[in-house]
Amino acid sequence: MPHFILPILPDSTRNALKPPPTTTYSLSDPPFHGQLPTDTTTFRHSSSSTAIVIDNGSSSVRAGWQHDALPRLQFPPLMARYTDRKLNRKLTFIGSEIYFDGTARGQARNIYEAGSNIVNNWDVQEGVLDYVFAKLGVDRHGGGVDRPVVMTEPLATPGYTRKTMSEILFELYHVPSAAFGVDSLFSYDYNGGQTGLVVSSAHMSTHLIPVVDRKPMLAHATRLDWGRAQCVEYLTRILKSKYPGLLTSGKVTDTQIEDLVRGHCYVSQDYGGEMMKMLEWTGLEDRDHLVQLPYQEKEVVVKTAEELKIAEERKREGGRRLQEQAARMRLEKLIQKEQELEFFKELQVNVQNAPTKKAAKELLDEEEFRDEVQLDRRIKEMEKSVRKQRNKDVGDLEEEAAEPPTYPLLEIPDEDLDEDGIRAKRAQRLLKSNHDARARAKAEKEAEKARQAELQRRDAAYRARDPESWISDRRAARLATLQRIKDRDRFKADLGNRKSAASQQRMKNIANLASDNPLGRKRRRGQNPDDDGFGADDADWAVYREIQVGRNAEDGEEDDEEEDLAAQLKAVEAQLLQYDPEFTEQSTQEAQRDWTKSLQHAALRGPYPYDPESARESAQMHLNVERIRVPEVLFQPSIAGVDQAGIVELIETLLGGPSLAAQGDLTRDIFLTGGYTLFPGFEERLGRELRAVLPVEAAVRVRRAGDPVLDAWRGAARWAGEGGRGFVTRAEWAEKGGEYLWEHNMGNAFP
Repeated sequence: MPHFILPILPDSTRNALKPPPTTTYSLSDPPFHGQLPTDTTTFRHSSSSTAIVIDNGSSSVRAGWQHDALPRLQFPPLMARYTDRKLNRKLTFIGSEIYFDGTARGQARNIYEAGSNIVNNWDVQEGVLDYVFAKLGVDRHGGGVDRPVVMTEPLATPGYTRKTMSEILFELYHVPSAAFGVDSLFSYDYNGGQTGLVVSSAHMSTHLIPVVDRKPMLAHATRLDWGRAQCVEYLTRILKSKYPGLLTSGKVTDTQIEDLVRGHCYVSQDYGGEMMKMLEWTGLEDRDHLVQLPYQEKEVVVKTAEELKIAEERKREGGRRLQEQAARMRLEKLIQKEQELEFFKELQVNVQNAPTKKAAKELLDEEEFRDEVQLDRRIKEMEKSVRKQRNKDVGDLEEEAAEPPTYPLLEIPDEDLDEDGIRAKRAQRLLKSNHDARARAKAEKEAEKARQAELQRRDAAYRARDPESWISDRRAARLATLQRIKDRDRFKADLGNRKSAASQQRMKNIANLASDNPLGRKRRRGQNPDDDGFGADDADWAVYREIQVGRNAEDGEEDDEEEDLAAQLKAVEAQLLQYDPEFTEQSTQEAQRDWTKSLQHAALRGPYPYDPESARESAQMHLNVERIRVPEVLFQPSIAGVDQAGIVELIETLLGGPSLAAQGDLTRDIFLTGGYTLFPGFEERLGRELRAVLPVEAAVRVRRAGDPVLDAWRGAARWAGEGGRGFVTRAEWAEKGGEYLWEHNMGNAFP
């Protein structure tokens, strides 16, 4: 989807070739980190009030105890379960363990459905919770998990989802109490936030939550359906269209594409200006990142010098044998032709000495000759062939001078000839016509050759007399030829568009040919009604050329359609190279079409040459414009076809709302959290654009969380350790139902 029109300026200088890339990136290996350790010591030494903190994220599940500095468990929310027929047992893989087994990788399921951050695969959620409690060493022999649980959830979680999660925790695991909170609010509280705007750009979506005196104003929160997962999908679509067939063969997985997004993309501070200069030749080697995919090079057998010498000798010996065999076969054919020639000469003598015409006719019929003239012509042809072959193979005969053909029967009136003589006279008349036509063609060819020589002489005289005018004429001829080439290519391209004038004219010609009554064609008197007379005029056949190449019949041009414009262009450029000091090799059309000046080549292959026969180069991807285009979607969602406003416009609308108090205080603390904010330049770009759209007197301060990924878990753990009021006990759940929610400053509000 192009967003800019780059001006193509003529440049007569060839771009200097770039050295090979110094850094080649490769795809990451599957994120298998081995079996996570199981720790039972902490559980045995903990009290019944020590809470288990679970950040139930859509990209990664993080779990640990409330007093831990970091989560003890981090793994993707995936589970695979299948029955191994050889072992006759059911196997379960959780998290990164699925990358250890090929079957498990194909059977993996996520807690969340694609494009959603709401839990809807509850069997996978149960498997993940079993895994968390087992790795934390929770002793479930007593029938349940006798520790409180703090779990994060996305903003505006549906009541049914929280009800089902509470049911699992209280009925399946028998936890004594549970609390739910929004991950971004936990992160904001952990980083000391009081009043500000929380910008949570995470894996599945981006949320804007205004907070005043540590109380979230959820009624004013806004959501943008774009996150890092959508960046992965968008980059995948771009690469599939950029390199067809390269990603469809299963060489690149979603996790590897996500690593490409994380490792190569960044937020541009001036997207429009940088996009215009992204594919410029200067500095392209620094902006272009080469990613090498796995490949298998063709095996090339390297032979030693002795082996090459033996192979060459065998080749020469085989050539000699073939030459000898061919010479032997030619000699045998020559002998056979000489024998046939002697036989036909004897036949000619026998025909001439035949007592009667009937006897002579019988001799000719036996050898399938119509008359003596045909026999004589056959003898002359064979003598010529034998003489030519002898000169080529033996070289013992001299080439006889060709005698001009004679046609004696043409001078004799038909009344003095019998039936055979009349037929022979017709044959001689036809031969004479062919001979005269060849003579005329030869004369025309000589005349044309003389005319060309005269034109060259005049051109040389003109060049010597007025070189500047001659060079100007040659330049004009070159520009005219280039224009004709462009017009021809444009006309051929228009034929592919059924609405173009060229295509419509072509269809009119075809319809006219297929019509029973073609337009503009009159029937002659006495003509067969079924015959439209097509072909009677030589100009009728020109319509097929118009259909083939799309020439317009109204042009009135008589130029041959098969003229080689490229050859004409090369001839004119050769003259300019020889006589015009300002016209160099870099000024030729071939140099102008050099791949170093091609934007398409720069986007596909960077500043490096490309060999389609190389398996290594065919398995390469170049990331250049994608590096800034993918993260830019959050600021310009229309780039990816998302019908929503950008993040800057959303913030401007939110802060400008009349019902929201303390707008000025919110701009003083715009807090960024979530994995999307890890893109380099995100914080600077957002702050710069907000200062451009907000009032001048507004104090804008943008800051990012200390750890945008882990601070949500840290905030939940600190909130649990401080004895936050928000836990729902199992008794309250049983009494008040699954929809019951204890509202607090870190969680959602009751709908």
